[in-house]
Amino acid sequence: MNRPASGTLHHVELWVPDLDRAVASLGWLLEALGHTLFQSWNSGRSWRLGPTYLVVEQSPALTADRHDRCRPGLNHLAFHVEDDTSVDQLATDAARHGWHLLFPDGYRSSEG
Repeated sequence: MNRPASGTLHHVELWVPDLDRAVASLGWLLEALGHTLFQSWNSGRSWRLGPTYLVVEQSPALTADRHDRCRPGLNHLAFHVEDDTSVDQLATDAARHGWHLLFPDGYRSSEG
């Protein structure tokens, strides 16, 4: 069996206040990046790409109704994308899914 390299990311689990809103907001992006729906249950979904998967699950212990990247906890997730054209297309498509660019003039500036 071909095992992933030790130290590579296995999975990320995001707890959200509204599963349906999170699936509509994040599911399209994951699928556009090549992830496929991996698991589905009443309070969650997961998408897989290779050996790594991302879980979105409705939290039973809400402390806020929305994410604020400046509070303790997850600040952001970053994904590799093939080229600048693909990044530009994702940025355009994001608006149709309720996203807005945090840094409109420099959204492609992370690590080149």
